[in-house]
Amino acid sequence: MEEHNQSEETEFSREGLFAGVRQSTPIALGVFTYGIVFGVLARQSSLGLSEAVLMSASVFAASAQFVVLDLWESPLPVIAIVVTTVAVNLRHLLMGASIQPWLKRLTPKKTYGMLYFLNDESWGLTMRARSNGENDAAFLLGSGLIVFVAWVSATVLGVSVGGLIENPAKYGLDMAFIAVYIALLVGVWDGREDAVPVGIAALVALVASVIIAGNWHIIIGGLTGSIAGVVRDEYA
Repeated sequence: MEEHNQSEETEFSREGLFAGVRQSTPIALGVFTYGIVFGVLARQSSLGLSEAVLMSASVFAASAQFVVLDLWESPLPVIAIVVTTVAVNLRHLLMGASIQPWLKRLTPKKTYGMLYFLNDESWGLTMRARSNGENDAAFLLGSGLIVFVAWVSATVLGVSVGGLIENPAKYGLDMAFIAVYIALLVGVWDGREDAVPVGIAALVALVASVIIAGNWHIIIGGLTGSIAGVVRDEYA
């Protein structure tokens, strides 16, 4: 009986898809802004238009792509790039685990096709929608699609106009990345109880960034914050 009810609770409709697109459009505009920054930096790193667009469309992970640009030189350090990308994107394991109970009743075709478009922004908006009673899993697909379009199209624009913008920070474009994530945090904030895991994650990530080379602080902070959240829920 429980499985039957869970199956009924998870929908996948055109209405959910459009709801995801509609509610994610403001965030997609922020993604578009720092997507331009990526395009500009990609051009400065000697990537051509086709190479930058291919990276954005296939990797579709802003933080990993920005990190890879710092490694982009000739000859390419392929192993370092792959390891760094995997390390930065390990947080997707946590995001996938958090939405697995919602998606497990869908067919593999729907689930895995949708997960290609999973990103930080869409995950945050989907979790907020779920907490507000949303039961249509197509919301995640709609959100992912609009963010994907914004990211790839911004990459095209950034590479195209990159010669005109030597320093994105001069125009404040470098702050768009941070602003979007602050907006997401505010959107999923569920009261003062969230201060414990969020604060622990931030503190551990900050300390790890100082004492550990590379981008492992992202994973360490995320895992520590997740564990703190589990402990809080268990003993609260």
